[in-house]
Amino acid sequence: MFKALIKSMRLKQWVKNFFVFAAVVFDRQLRNPEALAITTAGFMIFCLLSSSIYLINDTLDIEADRQHPQKKFRPIASGELPIRVAIISAILFILISIPLAFILTPSFGIIALAYLLTNLAYSNWLKHVPLIDVLIIALGFVLRVAGGVSLIIVERFSPWLYVCTTLLALYFGFGKRRGELTLLMNGNNSTRSVLDGYSIPLLDQLLVIVSSSTIMAYSLYTFSAPNLPTNNAMMLTIPFVLYAIFRYLYLIQIKGEGGAPDELVFTDRPLQITFISWGLSVLVIFYLL
Repeated sequence: MFKALIKSMRLKQWVKNFFVFAAVVFDRQLRNPEALAITTAGFMIFCLLSSSIYLINDTLDIEADRQHPQKKFRPIASGELPIRVAIISAILFILISIPLAFILTPSFGIIALAYLLTNLAYSNWLKHVPLIDVLIIALGFVLRVAGGVSLIIVERFSPWLYVCTTLLALYFGFGKRRGELTLLMNGNNSTRSVLDGYSIPLLDQLLVIVSSSTIMAYSLYTFSAPNLPTNNAMMLTIPFVLYAIFRYLYLIQIKGEGGAPDELVFTDRPLQITFISWGLSVLVIFYLL
């Protein structure tokens, strides 16, 4: 049962919560032990909250998941993890994480509570509303970044990063929907009713709009944000962003990978190399140049 609980918590999905560290990295405070420690605590709080949402979501979707060829093997849908244990665990995670969030800072507590409430609304209703479902997913990433900002005293964090985070999350969100819709059209079963509100042409148009906006916003950030090195070295990271966007589009349109970006990060080697290269480049530019 413990292994089933850990599996239902989806530890691999915790990689999304690393957006909390954006403030520490881009405000050049990685060498500040206090800022790093409190941000790590915020990261763990978001991990507990996200796992509680997954447990609640899987409980609400248990009947639909049992009709899905892959999701029926999830611990809750298969009966490996009792519903009562899942609900109690989710409530326990919430009762631990929300008070701790307010203890860190009141503003972080408000952001963590907003994250919880919006995701509960998503699980119960908003995930069935086309366009709104992807916007709520993007909001979750922005709240993670905002949470990191609220934990430390920032001096050089640019608002451009909120724009880039929003656009990038929308890009991956619409890409995921396109991948799911492609699988559905190829004869695979899907339990996402929201896909009825999308079409391949619509999603392709949205991807063009969001990807173009993402590239433009990030490019503007690299040479217009006031906190960056004056030698414009941050512009050297633009090719990594370009390739990551192109590669993801290639995977969902040509390879038909299914569109789950969190899974592709762990399976696609070129994407892994690109993300690591981008991260190392940012660290070198911010901390060594």
